[in-house]
Amino acid sequence: MQLSQAYRNKIYAGVLGKMIGVYLGRPVEGWPYQTIIDRFGEIPYYVNKELDLPLIVADDDLSGTFAFFRAVEDNGFPAEVTAEQIGKTWLNYIIEDRSILWWGGMGNSTEHTAYLNLKRGIPAPESGSIQRNGPVLAQQIGAQIFMDAYAMMCPGDPERANRLVRACAGVSHDGVALDAAGFLGALEAAAFDEKDLNKLFDSCMAYVETDQLRSLVDDVRNICAAQSDWRKVREVLDSRYGYHLYPGPCHMIPNHAMVLAAILCAGDDFAQSVKIGASAAWDTDCNAGNVGCFNGIRLGLEGLETGPDFRGPVADRLLVITSDGGEGITDAVKETRRIVRAAERTTGLEETPAPARFAFEYPGSVQGFMPCPYEPFPKAEFTLGNGNMEGAGDGLRVRFAALAEGANASVSVATFLDLHEEYRNYETYVSPTLYGGQTVVLKADCPSEQGPKLRPYVWYADRDNNLKKEAGPWEQLGPVTREIRWTVPDLGGLPVLRFGVEFSSVKRYTGDVFLRGADWSNTPVRLEQKGIMMKDMWDLNPFWAKMFVSSAKNFAPNLNCTYCISHNEENGVATVGTRDFTDYTVSSRLKFSLHRQGGLVVRSQGHRRYYAAVLTGGDTLRIIKRMDEQEIVLAEAPFAYEQFVPCALSLRAEGNRLTARAGDVELTTVDEDQPYLRGAAGYLVDSGAMFIDGFLLEGV
Repeated sequence: MQLSQAYRNKIYAGVLGKMIGVYLGRPVEGWPYQTIIDRFGEIPYYVNKELDLPLIVADDDLSGTFAFFRAVEDNGFPAEVTAEQIGKTWLNYIIEDRSILWWGGMGNSTEHTAYLNLKRGIPAPESGSIQRNGPVLAQQIGAQIFMDAYAMMCPGDPERANRLVRACAGVSHDGVALDAAGFLGALEAAAFDEKDLNKLFDSCMAYVETDQLRSLVDDVRNICAAQSDWRKVREVLDSRYGYHLYPGPCHMIPNHAMVLAAILCAGDDFAQSVKIGASAAWDTDCNAGNVGCFNGIRLGLEGLETGPDFRGPVADRLLVITSDGGEGITDAVKETRRIVRAAERTTGLEETPAPARFAFEYPGSVQGFMPCPYEPFPKAEFTLGNGNMEGAGDGLRVRFAALAEGANASVSVATFLDLHEEYRNYETYVSPTLYGGQTVVLKADCPSEQGPKLRPYVWYADRDNNLKKEAGPWEQLGPVTREIRWTVPDLGGLPVLRFGVEFSSVKRYTGDVFLRGADWSNTPVRLEQKGIMMKDMWDLNPFWAKMFVSSAKNFAPNLNCTYCISHNEENGVATVGTRDFTDYTVSSRLKFSLHRQGGLVVRSQGHRRYYAAVLTGGDTLRIIKRMDEQEIVLAEAPFAYEQFVPCALSLRAEGNRLTARAGDVELTTVDEDQPYLRGAAGYLVDSGAMFIDGFLLEGV
């Protein structure tokens, strides 16, 4: 038996609700309450355009929620993931000083302090404890920011949700912050089966452990019962629980009170609840995100549709910024699948078979597809929807008003950053999800025997930042679903920006086309960057170099070679690729400066889980396996090399067999202990620098 479809749909609604709330509150995060009121009155809808900001941004609330949840998958789906395991997940996926957390410094930022504790070898939950960090830092809001996915993997089981949420939150928090996060997690899990707010609050009080939180919840419930106007409720809350009464930058108590008040004041109105969360100041994106997740679960997909069109502009799009760059550009459906899989695997249910990358299996889902922004006009008018001919969630529906000769239409999805925006003002580190040399598989049909034609295509950016298009052959559509395969041509190692499908028809076509699925879960035949790719010495941060995600202190193109990577401590890593990459060989020519070791990485799943072929000490070739804090030498052989003298190095991964070659020396090993079978490729240097002449990945 698999997880019920009703539960799956509610998980998807919870993921969407979290995203909607965050996108609603992010533009006014940090604004004083009166400033929000003076400028907008309320925030009933997205205000990013009025502030000249992108809608889809690299928000810590979303990246942390979905990245830290990977501890379940990365540890083999245990029934009870521990705080220590989640702490190791932090270290694997966080890029220090750059991703997920507020890097406000030791003793100022709770999460930064916990991260530094973890890095120093202090395990969770001690890393976030009051004993270690004191009562002020340990009781800030972050405990409830990152925990929603753990609650959603426990549908109908608030007791388990409370335990897992406390493990998640305990990496960085303690005290009443931990208690509040556990209570909210229990509410979310219970909301899968119960809609009545009073019943939910009554039943979940059993998971409250501190008198402080018990008193707060009772007080907020009484205030909201006596006053329906949320502004007046906020006024009372500010006088009793405002920031001025609690030390630290962003205390849990004021924000948790506002989350509960937004839920209670709005009743069964999803739009009203996230509006309150985003309008009431304090931590607006965090609060509206928690409110949106809870009410997405409780009210379901139908609840998201009763107010403004929150889903249309979002189009399921999501960024999860971690060291695992190929997982960065994602969507609500993909993250829902992860949660569903964890819910099934950790409770002994039958696992739902993995669908195509784009299968559009949830009602209303479009997985980031939209009218292609790079296509020139004119084009045929069309609308995008979801469903088969009976309206169920089964494919992307493209409905044409008049597709005809000279007026084609195109839909596409982002596979990398936007060349012209690059998510300005937000630190966004991702690798493309699609590469030259990968094979795309499409499935499509239409009701008519004389349907239109389609062809797959990609847009990419050349070295001068000009947009270029490559397209496959035209294919005729009809009522029988067709499978169309197209290998993306070699693009010279340049990033694919968007994948799309173009439609054309000689005779006017009015009606639907259904894209049933799209996938490229395979390894590129060949992916290569070579030579000196910089145009001149001022070309310091070219767009094509952003394909690599680096946790090394310095990684950049170089005027004497393709790249230079430098790191002043252990484990400086830069990778490109995705978890679609399985069996392949990566090779390069390397020169070393000061270093403990350096070389090539394969099958990276974050920057503390990978294989590498490294040269060390001037006399040794090794194959190593990094697994969290452990560096395991799988094999080694003598090999003499000199600093600043080029050395050819390659590493091949095929199944669980690894083969390294340096010069004429070949070294082979087999990993029998939980081998990594897929992941990105790149470079590693410890305590020094490495000069890189070219990058070549070849599928096996």
